[in-house]
Amino acid sequence: MSGPRGDSDVLITGMAWSTALGSDLDDVWQALLSGATGMTPVPSAHPLRNDRAAVLPDLPVDLDPVRRQLEAGSRTVRAAVSDAGLDITDPRLRLVVGTSYGSHLDVPPDGLNVWGDALATELGLARRPLVVSTACSAGSDAISVGAALIGAGEEEICLVGGVDVLTPAKRLGHSALGTMSPTALRAFDASHDGTILGEGAAFLVLEEGSSARARGARQRGRLAGVGSANDATGPTAPDPSGDTVVRAVHAALAAAGRGTVEVGVLNAHGSGTPVNDDAESRAFATAFANGEAAGAVAPVVFATKGAFGHTLGATGALEAVAVLLALGDGRVPPVPGLRTVMAGFPLPLPSGGVPLPFTGDVGLSVTIGFGGFTTCLALEAPA
Repeated sequence: MSGPRGDSDVLITGMAWSTALGSDLDDVWQALLSGATGMTPVPSAHPLRNDRAAVLPDLPVDLDPVRRQLEAGSRTVRAAVSDAGLDITDPRLRLVVGTSYGSHLDVPPDGLNVWGDALATELGLARRPLVVSTACSAGSDAISVGAALIGAGEEEICLVGGVDVLTPAKRLGHSALGTMSPTALRAFDASHDGTILGEGAAFLVLEEGSSARARGARQRGRLAGVGSANDATGPTAPDPSGDTVVRAVHAALAAAGRGTVEVGVLNAHGSGTPVNDDAESRAFATAFANGEAAGAVAPVVFATKGAFGHTLGATGALEAVAVLLALGDGRVPPVPGLRTVMAGFPLPLPSGGVPLPFTGDVGLSVTIGFGGFTTCLALEAPA
C-alpha cells in the first residue's frame, strides 16, 4: 500500500517531541549528535532481564499510567501546534494519534480509542480524534492516515503522531519474550542481544500546501510518500528475508516520485534484537542494490532507540522528527553502543560515537511492528 502520491502537497509546518533526553528540538538533537543516551536504572517490583529504561525526565514514573500518557501527549501536541504558529482552538485541526497498548496492559481496558478521546478533550479540540494502534508502527501509521486525509481533500490540517509510556506490564512482557537485552541496546552491532524500552511522544503538523503558503507558515519539510506492508509471519518476529521492508521502502519512494539513488539518509527501526536487525540488513541490501550498481552514493543509516529507548507506539513519530532534523543538519548522530558493525551490513553507519555527514534532500524512516506492520515514510527537506 502506498500514499500520498508525489503530486500531493503535504507540508510539515510544525513538530515537537518529548524524549528521555528532553523536549527542546535543538537541544535534544545536539545531545543525540554528542552520543548521549537517556538510559537509566528504573526500579521494578519484579525481576527483569534488565532494570534500565529510558523515561521522560519530568514525568514521575509512579504517576498513574493513564495520567502519564495524557500528560505526555497533551504537552507535545501543544508544542507542535505552537511550533506551527497555530492556535489549539483552530477548528480545522484534526488529531490522528497512535499508540501501542498505552496504559492498557496495566489498567483495565475500556477500548483503545477512549484515551484518544480523553486527549482531545484535554486539549479542547472541537472534534473527536482518530486513534491508530498498529504496535510499533502506530506513530508512523498515524502520520500516514493524516496525510491520506489531506491528500483526499478531507482535511486541511492534521495533528499526527504517537504516544507511549513505560509501564510494569510492558517491561515484564518484553523480559518474558526475551526481546529485552540483558546488557544494552546496541543496534546493528556484532554483539546486539535485544532491545531496551523507553517512553515518549512526538507530533507533527501536516498541512495542505496552499493553506500553509496562504498564512506564510514556516516549512519543516514535506511528507512526500508513504509505503506500508505486512508479512503476516507471526505475532512478534518479522519475516527474516526483509522483503516486507523492501516493499514498504519501494512503495514510499514510488508514491514520492523518487528513486533509491536520491535517498541521502535512512532512519532504521534499529531495535537491537538480532532478528530485526538481520531482517533490516537484508532488506537494505536488496532495496538499494540498484543504486550500488549505478555507482550512486549509498544513504547513511542511523538509529535512535539506543538514546530514546524503544518507545513502541511513539517510535515512528519520534524517528520522523529525527529524519527532518537530520535533513536540516546534513549529519546523523552516532548509533549509541555501536562499536563493531554486524557482518554484512550494506550501508554506511555512524559508529564510534561520531556523527556522520551525508548529502541529499530525501530521507526515509522505517518502522517494524509486532504483527508484521511495516511502514516507511519518505520525507523531504524544506523547499
